[in-house]
Order: sequence, then C-alpha cells, then structure tokens
Amino acid sequence: MEPLLPWGKSSFGLTHHLAHHCADVAACFEALAKLPVVRNRMERSAGRALTETDISRLAALTFLHDCGKLHPGFQAKGDIAGISWPPLTPHGHVQEGAAIFDRVQDGALSDALNVAALHSWGVSLGLLLAAIAHHGRPFSVEPKAGTGWEAVLRPDYAPLSAARRLGSLMRAWFPLAFAAGGAPLPDRPDFQHLFCGLVSLSDWLGSTQSLFPFVAGCDPDYMERARQQAARAVAGSGLDVQRWRSAIEGKARFELLSDGKKPRPAQEVTGAWSLDDPLVILEAETGSGKTEAALWRFAQLFEAGRVDSLYFALPTRAAARQIHQRVNDVVRRLMGEEAPEAVQAVPGYLRSGDISGKTLPAFEVLWDDDPDEARRIARWAAESGRRYLAATVAVGTVDQVMLAALQVKHAHLRAAALSRSLLVIDEIHSSDPYMTDIQSHLLTMHLERGGHAMLMSATLGAEARAKWLSTDNRSRKRQDFETAIAAPYPAVWGRRDGLQGVDRAGQHSKAVAMALVAGWSGELAARHAIEAARQGAKVLVIRNTVRAAQETFEAVRELGGETLLMQVAGGAALHHSRFAAEDRRLLDAHVERLLSPDTRIRETEGVIIVGSQTLEQSLDIDADLLITDLCPVDVLLQRIGRLHRHELGRPENFEAPQCLVLSPEDGLDRLAKPAFENGLGQFRDGGGVYRNLHACELTRRLVRDHPTWVIPEMNRLLVESATHPERIDALSAELGPLWQTYWAGVYGNHVADAQLAKHLRLPVDRDFTDLPPFADVEEKVRTRLGAEGARIDFAAPVTSPFGEQITGITLPSHWQGAFSEGPVEPQVVDGAITFRINDAAFRYGRTGLMREG
Repeated sequence: MEPLLPWGKSSFGLTHHLAHHCADVAACFEALAKLPVVRNRMERSAGRALTETDISRLAALTFLHDCGKLHPGFQAKGDIAGISWPPLTPHGHVQEGAAIFDRVQDGALSDALNVAALHSWGVSLGLLLAAIAHHGRPFSVEPKAGTGWEAVLRPDYAPLSAARRLGSLMRAWFPLAFAAGGAPLPDRPDFQHLFCGLVSLSDWLGSTQSLFPFVAGCDPDYMERARQQAARAVAGSGLDVQRWRSAIEGKARFELLSDGKKPRPAQEVTGAWSLDDPLVILEAETGSGKTEAALWRFAQLFEAGRVDSLYFALPTRAAARQIHQRVNDVVRRLMGEEAPEAVQAVPGYLRSGDISGKTLPAFEVLWDDDPDEARRIARWAAESGRRYLAATVAVGTVDQVMLAALQVKHAHLRAAALSRSLLVIDEIHSSDPYMTDIQSHLLTMHLERGGHAMLMSATLGAEARAKWLSTDNRSRKRQDFETAIAAPYPAVWGRRDGLQGVDRAGQHSKAVAMALVAGWSGELAARHAIEAARQGAKVLVIRNTVRAAQETFEAVRELGGETLLMQVAGGAALHHSRFAAEDRRLLDAHVERLLSPDTRIRETEGVIIVGSQTLEQSLDIDADLLITDLCPVDVLLQRIGRLHRHELGRPENFEAPQCLVLSPEDGLDRLAKPAFENGLGQFRDGGGVYRNLHACELTRRLVRDHPTWVIPEMNRLLVESATHPERIDALSAELGPLWQTYWAGVYGNHVADAQLAKHLRLPVDRDFTDLPPFADVEEKVRTRLGAEGARIDFAAPVTSPFGEQITGITLPSHWQGAFSEGPVEPQVVDGAITFRINDAAFRYGRTGLMREG
C-alpha cells in the first residue's frame, strides 16, 4: 500500500484514497452505461451510437470528476488519524478541478492528468465542466481556485506528484480509452447535461460507504474491486432491473395487476396503444380506473425493455400517500415477493413499500423492520429526496419531478435518473401558466432523450391538450368551440398515433343535482353540512382557502355540530396543507377511513369533513354530499369526483349525488376591479389562487343553467363552455370594460408567469460553459412549485395537539419574510405549540398553523 494522501472521502477519522473514490464513481458510470435503457438515452441525447471506446473515455473523464481534491487547501480539511496540517487557506474542489485545466502551474497538473489525451478524444470544455459539476449546479471559476497549489507546507504531500500518480492509474485502469482512433466524443448541449446527471448519480452511489468500504492506502489493483462493487451497487439499489424484467416476462396482463378484474373500456384502449408512441394522454372521468391504466402501460413498457422505472406524479401529498400503497401492491403482484418496494417520494414521509423509517444524524435512516444489508441497499433511493427519481418505482408529488426541469441544485441528477422512467402525471390541467410551462419543458426534455410519459386528466380543455401533444407550439392551430365540444370523451390521445374515443356502452353515469347557494360564509356552509350530517350523510366540505376552511370548522362547532366533525386523537379536526407532516399522515388516514368506499371500514353515522384543496384530487374517497366553493369548472369536476364515486348504500334523501356550490351573494363583478376573496380574483401584485375570474363566472352560470350535470357525458361541454377562448372573449364583450380590463391584466400576468418559467427552467439546449448560476433563484423556484415556503425546524421534537412527535413545519409561501437559518425553540401553551421567528409569532393547534399579530 502507498501513502494515505491524497484522500477522496473521509469519515470519523477513516479515509478513502482519492484514486479509489474516483475509481468507484467511474465504475458506477460504467455499470450504468451498460444498462440498455440508459445506453439508449445516452445515444438519443448524443445523436449517434456510442462505441465501447466512447464509454471507456466517458468513464475516464468521470474518473477526473474530483481531481480538484488534489488541492492542498482541500486536503488540509481531512480528519485523518495521526496527520495534522499547518494553517492553510481552505479550498473546495469543484472550481479547483476546473482550474487545473486552465494552465495552473504552467499546465503541469493538467498534463499529469492526461489533458493531451482529452483533447484527442474531442472532450470540449463543456463536457469537462459537466463532469466536474457533479455537486448539483454549474459554476464559474473564481481566481482563488487557481491559487495556493504551491503552498503545501507538508514534506510528504506534493500535488503534482499526486496528480501524476492519478493520471498514471487512469491510463492503467481505462486502457481502451487511450487506444488510438475513435470519433470525437459527443458534444451536443443536451448530452453534456445528461452526462452531468449520470456522473452525479454515479457519485452519489459511489460515495455510499456501505457499498464502497474505505481503503486508505493507494492500491494499484483497486479498479477491479471497484467494478465488482459497482455492479453490486447498481443491481442492489434497483438501477439494474434485469431480474425483475425476467420476473415480469409474459405477465404484463391487466388481470394480473388488477387482481383478476377485467379492464374497463378506457383501460382497454390504453392497453392496446402502441409502445412506440412516447406520449399518451388519457382523458376519462374520475373513478374510471386511470391509475390502473397507467400501471398497465408501465408493465408493458417495462416488459418490453423500453423503460426501467416508473415515477407516478400526483398533485398533492395526500393523493401520493394514498396511491403509493395501491402501486406497491400492483408491483408485487406483477413481480412477486422479491419485487422492488415502491418509494413514497414525499418529503417528510419516509416510506419504502410497507415499511416506514426515521432520519438519524449523519444522513442515516432507521427503518422499522431492521433490514439486512441487501434490503437496506435496495432502499438507497428512498433515503434522500434527491434520489427519489433513481427508484425503480416511486410515487410522489409532481413538484418533485418538476425539480428535474428547473435551475435548482441536483436538477441534472434528477433528470438523468428520470430519463429511465415512464413518467405519469395525474390530474394534469392548464390553470397555472407557470406550472404548465415547466411541465411542458420537462416533457420535451424527457421525450427527446427517449423517455416515455403518460398524462391523465378528467378535465383537459382543447387548448391545453393541443399544447401537450404538440412538438412545435408555433404550428399549433386553435380549435373553434364547436369542434372542441365535438371531440370524443372519454378518449386516448397520442403524440404519434392520434386519437381514439372510448366506447362507454353499458358504463355507469351519474346525474349530479347541482344547486347554486347565494353566499359563502363559514356559517352558511356549516348549517348545510350539519343538517345533512344529522340525517346520516357523509358530508365533504371543500373550501378554496385554508382560512375559509378554518372559519367553517369553527362555525360547525359554534352551531353545536362538533361531534359531527371528523374526530382525531380525542377531538374534532379538519384537513388542509398547514399541518406538520407527522400530523398530516394521521389526518390523511382518518379521512380515508371515514370516506372509504369499503363498507367494511366505512362508518354508518353521519360525519362532516372540512378541508381545502388537499381533498379534491386523486383520493379514492366517497362522500354522500359535496359542499364546495365556486371555482373553475375543471377544479369543480375534480371535487365532484369525490361524490358518489362508488355504488354504495346511501342515507335517505342522499340516494342521488348532490353538490351545493357556494357563491358570493352579489356576484363576481366587485372582484373584477380587481380584488381577491376566498380564492377568487387576484391580489394587487397579480397573485392569487383562481385568477381566471371569467372561468369562475362561466362556471357559476353552468351551475345556474344546468340543474343536473350528467357525468361523464357532459364533461367535454362543461369544460369547454367555461375555458374555451371563444367563451372567454364573449363574456368580456357582454360584461364590458371592467371585465375586459381585468382579463387583459390576467392575460398579462399569465404571460409574465410563462416568461418567468422560461427564465427559470433548466436550459439543456445551452452549452455547459454558458449556464447561469442557480443559487439565487432556488428558493423562489421551490416556492412556486409546491406553494410551500421555508421549512422551520424545531430545536427538539415536540408533541403535537394530535399526540404526534413533530420536528418542524413548512410555512405557506405567501408568508414572506418568515425564515430562520437555525432551529427555533417551540413552546407548548394550552395544548398548542407556539414559536417566534424574528418579530413574527406563530401558533400551531388542532386547526393547523396560524400567524398571529
């Protein structure tokens, strides 16, 4: 063994030689590049086939990803037993790595690291920077990075000698890379970005100490060991799926994944769709089995070797948590008891398959089942939000996958991992231009790399659908209103294979009695809910804002209906986004039990469940009566999807589905000034919840003029009647200048939001040398995605009003200025948790988080 320096990894006094760590990461890259699906994505991005020489050269380039750790200022930071350094200026290793190839010390360091060979391979500066930028974001090289190389102050460490040793091992360990000939390495911008992501993924995997035990002294024969460990790591973590592909062969049948049920019409059409079509959109009513249709397509693509993984993206945490178990059960039926565990890709919900975990210091995780080494390795992707998309099967929120398309840290890693997947986005719609633009960019990037995607919606308008299906928005032609409403529904659309309607002969329809209620006070909503619950109805009350939900909840209590409210941990509770993750799990479970379609679980007494938009999408819950605020028709149809969802026995007077729509007594004119109330309209700064007041007014008229909505037969008519541009323009003309001015403002804000999205999305069409910095916009980008602000950690766990141990809470995004770098001290006062951030005071009780003062 040779000397301990330079070290590449260090932990609790143990070190791993830099050459060994570089070998580990390069070996992981090699193992990934051998996977057929990954190879396909690389070749699509490169624009040509890749030879074994290309792969060896890319692996050798990956080997250099941490060459900046040769810097004495980095080496001096190591915690190495028995070795101490005189004071040195601390240095990192990313910029320092790039500086090596900028003639540092007259180029001696870069010469030692085979810069001449890199030039002969056609390695551009962009490709080199892509390898070095493996810590999550692009960078610029500051002058400091090129200084301090000569200030070693230790007789037993010389950077140039160490670089020569590293370069010599590079030649010995990658002989094919240094063979004569071969075409220049690919240099398309997207290939640089994909390569950066694959190097980052390799680095995360190769830095896992349990997979790559530390060896301090340099071993010239270490590369063989690294390759063996890399093969084990890629297989054990679930990135290599060959064993599961063999297990599913011949089993990608609907009856198997559905536990014996036959496919419904929409599922049959989806199941027969060509696997050559990269994008499929399924439009069908809620309860039609879209989830199982998507899982069937995944099974078919997986069996055929077109994808290696699945990411199932849902709009809310509650929906993701509920769908997760269904997906996990399906995967087990398809692949057997040794199937990969579905990862629950929701921050704050650490779960893999049926097993939950808790985070420990030093990035460790304590799993409830005390797993053996193999099972722990299999949960590698579940243990960090940055690795969710590397899971074989993951079910999570849509914001997690959208981070792959934005200028945020680790976007390249997420996008590279995602490229292997069938990406399923549930409940896609077009109500938010910012979200739509980011998701459109994500799809373009994913599909151009050879990925597959499936979008699902109950309520997609013609304008939005055309945008998703188009490969070139400039060539898109707008459909007129009559053509739009004539389109078949339900239907399956493909980017390559067009349209096929779904035969609904013999399928169930539901006629929903719609009633427009004048007024939307908490007291009015509470009175209707109490009256129905006392007759035995399961009442779902969905308000547009958390404040309205809280007001309705308090009004039910004040009117004597507290015992009718959902009871959790000895008291009444409601459901919205401002609860700690630990409490949300508890609240989600109670909602699902009380409104379960399973009569063995569903209670017989009447109950009132009050909540916000967290209850409106993707949940398999079933109410007898729906009370909802006025909202755009596509959102309203989503909410109606929770009403009479299954064929169940109903209380007297509630045998037929009923929906009460609460609306301002004096209409919406005053909101067009503009103004904002209970989610409708917009703030002065252009923000809001449902800013399309025209769609809300057209929806109000649909409720007024159509006392019965037959679903799904009327879905197409309803959606287009409230969202089609012709209807919007006609309403503006009818209502005059106030509404015309309001629409001009909304349209302008939409354009501004779309432009903001274009500014913040990951520019994979730009060379890596021409990328903007990410750091300044990261928090802003995250805020826009999940409508969540800063995460506040508590100094110590504290017992919540529901008896759960909570470690912190995430603030709403519009509570601007509330941020704490360090943990805050919580206090328990009268059963509630209080804390302060600077001058702001907060209270967390049974009704959720509130800002006081």
